[in-house]
Amino acid sequence: MAPRGRTLLLPLAAATVLVASTIFLFAAAGARWRPADTGLPVPPHAVSAAAVPVTASASSNTTGARKELPFLDENGRPDDPGSGSGAGAARCDPRAAAVRSPPSTGSVWPDLTNDAAAPPPRTGGLNQQHSVAYWLTLDLLSSSSAPCGAAVRVADSRDADLVFVPFFASLSYNRHSRPVPPEKVSRDKALQEKLVRYLAARPEWKRHGGADHVIVAHHPNSLLHARAALSPAVFVLSDFGRYQPRVASLEKDVIAPYKHMAKTFVNDSAGFDHRPTLLYFRGAIYRKEGGSIRQELYYMLKDKKDVYFSFGSVQDHGASKASQGMHSSKFCLNIAGDTPSSNRLFDAIVNHCVPVIISDDIELPYEDALDYSKFSIFVRSSDAVKKGYLMRLISGVSEQQRTRMWNRLKEVDRYFEYQYPSQKDDAVQMIWQALARRVPAIQLKEDIATKVTVYFDSD
Repeated sequence: MAPRGRTLLLPLAAATVLVASTIFLFAAAGARWRPADTGLPVPPHAVSAAAVPVTASASSNTTGARKELPFLDENGRPDDPGSGSGAGAARCDPRAAAVRSPPSTGSVWPDLTNDAAAPPPRTGGLNQQHSVAYWLTLDLLSSSSAPCGAAVRVADSRDADLVFVPFFASLSYNRHSRPVPPEKVSRDKALQEKLVRYLAARPEWKRHGGADHVIVAHHPNSLLHARAALSPAVFVLSDFGRYQPRVASLEKDVIAPYKHMAKTFVNDSAGFDHRPTLLYFRGAIYRKEGGSIRQELYYMLKDKKDVYFSFGSVQDHGASKASQGMHSSKFCLNIAGDTPSSNRLFDAIVNHCVPVIISDDIELPYEDALDYSKFSIFVRSSDAVKKGYLMRLISGVSEQQRTRMWNRLKEVDRYFEYQYPSQKDDAVQMIWQALARRVPAIQLKEDIATKVTVYFDSD
């Protein structure tokens, strides 16, 4: 087994992360691989957190249900994250884990190195779809995912490939973006300013100018006041729609999936052609910025046979209604809104409804490792609004093509599942792997910056 990492979380805003080098070497080699089975069992709690040398990895099949964590929906109401994805999953043996030391005395972080420890309770305002920072931080705090994990804590930041900053930018925006009188500056802005000062003073940041730091800002409006100052870091984002190219780009940053709001479709075996609806969309229709195309498509498609195109929101059991609609549909529209991306795409994927993506500026998670064209259809906005174009395109997809994409969706849905404990090749581990693929470029830049070759002609 390849050498594994170890971890440290600093009291306020910096946790060091060592990413297993085998992850990016494996990807570079172009090896074929297939993730674990669909089920997501809870690892047994009987395993001790005592030191265990890493010598080999093992897998076993078990039956069980994964733990679910409570969240708030976008209206601030308690939300049901959904049920597990089935049974019979392949998982890693916890006994093959690297050692993860509990936080030091006086640490602000809970001790989750004991597998029996409960996860931290949710904080009011932790909205489900932008909860990426929560899952990544929880994975580092917990020992349960260590056997499968692509990232683990280290005791010394100098041993780390990446420095993870556990600043909950999306939560800060959701809760504190508006000033509360008599405040003249919002608490969100004040926290961002404190974060910049804190990081700038840290030796870890000074060592490489922040280039090896990882900051999660998944909500499109989060970290608004600190983006430019922290732009040398690797951002984990939902898309680049509200970022300047000099601040965020595919060259250095990582796109992470939304936490889907609809429940995963389990035991989807009735057959793709048994779904009665050809094309489905439920969501906000009148949007600003690049989302105006939704209104055009609504008037073009709303009366078409076998098409469901209607207004909907998360209120009034919206996620449940969307799940039911996607379950019974062959193709699901994912149309640009206020930003290029939305959680609707990931709702469609976990419901095995072939996504029809109409968003010219969208960037997709793990796109350098996952071929979306095998289970999605991409349509340029300029083509989508042509009379009859979209319906001819969808109706022209053969039964063989439809079935192939449907079967592929059932294989890849596990890449988009956030869960605790994290499992092999779920969303948490896929994000760590995507970050690992950034490490060689970061290290190369550091080498170029610190090493200068001088030619001297003595003649």
